[in-house]
Amino acid sequence: MAITIVDVAKKAGVSPSTVSRVLSNHPRISPATAAKVREVLKELGYHPNIMAKSLVSKTTNTIGLILPRPAEELFQNLFFSEVIRGIVTQAARTGYDLMMTTGTTEREELEAITRLVKGRRVDGVILLYSRQSDPLISFMLEHGFPFVLIGRSDEFPDILSVDNDNVQAAYDATRHLIAQGHKRIGLVSGPPNLIVSGDRMKGYLQALKDAGIEARPEWIVEGDFLQESGYRAMSFFMCLPERPTALVTIDDVVAFGVLRGLTELGYKVPDDLSLVGFNNISLSELSTPPISSMDIGIYQIGYTASQTLIRAVKGEAMPQKRVIIPHRLIVRESSLIQVKN
Repeated sequence: MAITIVDVAKKAGVSPSTVSRVLSNHPRISPATAAKVREVLKELGYHPNIMAKSLVSKTTNTIGLILPRPAEELFQNLFFSEVIRGIVTQAARTGYDLMMTTGTTEREELEAITRLVKGRRVDGVILLYSRQSDPLISFMLEHGFPFVLIGRSDEFPDILSVDNDNVQAAYDATRHLIAQGHKRIGLVSGPPNLIVSGDRMKGYLQALKDAGIEARPEWIVEGDFLQESGYRAMSFFMCLPERPTALVTIDDVVAFGVLRGLTELGYKVPDDLSLVGFNNISLSELSTPPISSMDIGIYQIGYTASQTLIRAVKGEAMPQKRVIIPHRLIVRESSLIQVKN
């Protein structure tokens, strides 16, 4: 038989309303009484009925997470597992659970978020990526529902968001290769509808311009955040009459695909081609050779997004609507070679 508040109150020698106040962290309950009640709660193994509590408070203590599509990216790219780890860690520390959903099409995504919002299944939502003209953002704003975007929005610059300065990060990655003596530098970018893809391309192009190096359109290839994109890009580059001597890839997983393609063709990194990736996932250090990568603080992005959303849900004042997580380049063997001109 389930333990009730009445059972706890009787054992602790207090009223049921006092137990209820302890559970909701009411400030008027003395520390001694709260400690006594919590000891009994633990002793009896009491767990509050979340559904009953939500009916009274009209909150769920749950935040929603809209996962990327296609879904295979989530399981093949360690960026997502690390950012989710940050979200879950912070949410758990503040007593919130996580509900995740996705869709295979834009319409299915919208239907999924509609169920979460209109069904009041969650108190707020985190969007894991930012797209051009994103209907999910428009929907959230239309319904006045709390949400945080991981990324940024050109259309709605004043929404709550957590991001990197991706333009500067790509600029710094490209400047590193230029400092190594490279002048033929290519880019393996991401889907063109994603804001992050455009920002990193801007940084790459600006670094070339500032160094007086002409950008070559044939050295820019767009793809997905998957290893296969890097592999296909490498196959394309190797067919060109003049190939780049260095590459910036939008993601470490893409860099792994480049590395695999070069290895199969008998080329070596960095002797034949230098390589810099993004995200500094754990496998980057373990690859052969270890890959230089732009560390963007993935865990901190997730943790901060969760923290920002929960503060918004609680109605707390926001000191800033847009939080920028700093980046730093981790230089490893894949880009450490001086090019002789």
